[in-house]
Amino acid sequence: MSQSPQEIGTVPGVRFNDQGLIPAIVQDADTKAVLMMGWMNQQALTQTLQTRKATFFSRSRGKLWVKGESSGHVQEVVEARIDCDQDVVLLSCKSHGPCCHVGYQTCFYRAWDGQDKLRFVEEKVFDPATVYQK
Repeated sequence: MSQSPQEIGTVPGVRFNDQGLIPAIVQDADTKAVLMMGWMNQQALTQTLQTRKATFFSRSRGKLWVKGESSGHVQEVVEARIDCDQDVVLLSCKSHGPCCHVGYQTCFYRAWDGQDKLRFVEEKVFDPATVYQK
């Protein structure tokens, strides 16, 4: 199987989906824990690379948002990678506080217990009502 220039080259050829978005996984730079997944459009990706602050596109609000802009829990980008197909971004970040907006260190705070139930595998680390006072 031959490899394409996209797979082995050094020129970015980011492949956004039909909505102009690419999934971005945020990983803790020290622990390697997966903190969250968000969507980026071209502007969010460019801003992330320039500012080194994880920036995403909110599909529900239709606008850019910088992780931590409300909570102060900023994700400082240490390294940005792209997968072999250039259709997924991986951000290695220094986390300045918990990541999940519902109060957990990561957005992956539950695990399937069998097939039809979820169990909590993390403890809440902050009260969202206090952090997101509006």
